Amino acid sequence: MALHFSDAEFERRFTELKAAMDAEKLDAMLLFAQESMYWLTGYDTFGFCFFQCLVVTKDGEKVLLTRSADQRQARHTSNISDIRIWIDRGSASPVLQLKEMLFDMDLLGSRIGIEYDTHGMTGKIALQINAELTSFADLRDASALIPDLRSVKSPEEIVYVRKAAELTDKAFHAAMDEIRPGADEGKVLSAMQGAIFEGGGDYPGNEFIIGSGHDALLCRYKSGRRVLDERDQITLEWAGSYRHYHAAAMRTIIVGTPSDRHQEMYLAAREALAAVETQLVPGKTFGDIFDAHAERMDAHGMMQHRLNACGYSLGARFTPSWMDTPMAYRSNPAPVKPNMVIFMHMILMDSITDTAMTLGQTYLTTEGAPECLSTLPLDLPVKSG
Repeated sequence: MALHFSDAEFERRFTELKAAMDAEKLDAMLLFAQESMYWLTGYDTFGFCFFQCLVVTKDGEKVLLTRSADQRQARHTSNISDIRIWIDRGSASPVLQLKEMLFDMDLLGSRIGIEYDTHGMTGKIALQINAELTSFADLRDASALIPDLRSVKSPEEIVYVRKAAELTDKAFHAAMDEIRPGADEGKVLSAMQGAIFEGGGDYPGNEFIIGSGHDALLCRYKSGRRVLDERDQITLEWAGSYRHYHAAAMRTIIVGTPSDRHQEMYLAAREALAAVETQLVPGKTFGDIFDAHAERMDAHGMMQHRLNACGYSLGARFTPSWMDTPMAYRSNPAPVKPNMVIFMHMILMDSITDTAMTLGQTYLTTEGAPECLSTLPLDLPVKSG
């Protein structure tokens, strides 16, 4: 089997999950989030684009219901021994097959937690689940249960996070080697992703964000490439990924000479990043983190140019996003705990002057001050030729 963690690690996770289920008085859980399945069993696939469900019980059973295309995948990448196949045929419903399986597992009338808040469950499946199982069992939304457990990383996980961070830094150096007047964005992306693959890394949970000129003000990937001008700006948001664990970073690189507005916005971003570092400690909340960011940005007159969130947790994530919970936004009461991996991004987009500025890196929280996982300098990056 292609497992990336020790048996003791998987056993510890299952013990934590069963304790959390007991606290919520759950007899079983229906896992639809690929992240949950990977964390609990090692199961590694993009087959969650179709129906699949891992049933776990408080008594320690783990039963996977999936398609035939993922049967060998599950055997090879997970510690799940009981793998069952739902059949693609006509109007047959995998939800009905799931219901029959739950009946065979003696879960009729039980209290079942379900992961609704995941890309692994479509709205159609949620409606079918509710229609078929509401009278079968006492259903509860347990979407937040495993993400809360996953938010604190174990020593084995932190090894992979550190490796992801090394790849993040290598990708940036590869990008800077390519960025210059006349450079093609496609070659920049190729160099970044190539550095990660060459280092043994994985595809990230979502596309790298790249945009230059007017597109430097965008916070999402879009199709289409351009060539850099003699004087330009290019925004990059990327993440090294290793064993699906991510370490993200963000920079706006100036081609040629920075404008005064670039310098003003960089100063605000740098001060805001320093401010949030003081909040990445136990006893603070993710709302406190956002407030520190907003106070510094607003003190520089940047309120209309900043975002309403300034970062989020990272971990083992799958398509379509590497973002994890908790997220740093106003009044979020989620506590900062030791051994969280948190990406902080200071983003300013001034559409009036068409100026972009970003600064972001990933931290590991400790019992005291946070540890930055990147070795990249925080100076404003400039390529003059």
